[in-house]
Amino acid sequence: MKAWLWHHLDTFFTTLARFARTPVATLFNVGVIGIALALPAGLYVALSNLQGYAQAFASDPQISVFLALDAGRAEVEGIEARLRQHPGVREARYVSRDQALKELRASTGLADVVDSLAQNPLPDAFVVQPREAAPQALEKLRDEVSRWPQVAHVQLDAAWARRLEAGLKLARLAAGLLATLFAFALVAVTFNTIRLQILTRREEIEVAKLIGATDPFIRRPFLYFGALQGVAGGLAAWAIIWGSLLLLNGGLADLSQLYATRIELRHLSAEDSASLLVFSAWLGWFGAWLSVNQHLAQIDPR
Repeated sequence: MKAWLWHHLDTFFTTLARFARTPVATLFNVGVIGIALALPAGLYVALSNLQGYAQAFASDPQISVFLALDAGRAEVEGIEARLRQHPGVREARYVSRDQALKELRASTGLADVVDSLAQNPLPDAFVVQPREAAPQALEKLRDEVSRWPQVAHVQLDAAWARRLEAGLKLARLAAGLLATLFAFALVAVTFNTIRLQILTRREEIEVAKLIGATDPFIRRPFLYFGALQGVAGGLAAWAIIWGSLLLLNGGLADLSQLYATRIELRHLSAEDSASLLVFSAWLGWFGAWLSVNQHLAQIDPR
């Protein structure tokens, strides 16, 4: 166990020394990986902030429940009790037909027309605030309430929720496609880097095979190189996003004062940051694994 751990530690520090011997090439490789990772990760950060602010500024969806004109007091109280006990309803406000007529008279400026009516044509109603703003949840609640006795009509305006959900879905798809494309590019970069290293160390690998070195032993430093290069690229991407958000938040300070509200873009969370580093390390390791497996098999010691 100690020998296995020692070999891995030795390979780790040897790989770091190899990075230090070629600082310019290492800097360029890490920079390319960092920029490629920062683009989809930055889009993810922008999408997360947009989703948070959109939900904060968008008006809460409401469901209007109109009762039948012949609904009695007991039936109105029964529907009110069902609404208040419903798990999908956050708040239900009762609007009597007389109150609705008064609000119509005051808000439309049609006082003469309203006063000329022989009877009140408006029904009793409830204005419902649902707990969930997802379009599916809103439509499910609307369909359920519309089947209750003495409920004549249920009106739901979920157009804004559908537009928001469609926009976010498109943005998530774009972020996924961008991440996939750049992940492929990073694997290709690591693949070519390891290929060049294998070609320059071909004679050393042949000698190692002749004296009995196994393929896992020969493969190990290249895999460490790819993984550490990926981690360095992930750290570079994190730093690029952090610096970009710092500059943008500085510019948003004046906008916050104009709107008298705090507008600040949030950085990657601890979980997202860890995922970025793990993903970048895996990409580097995978690219190195593909390259070393293909080219190592082509080296046949004489």
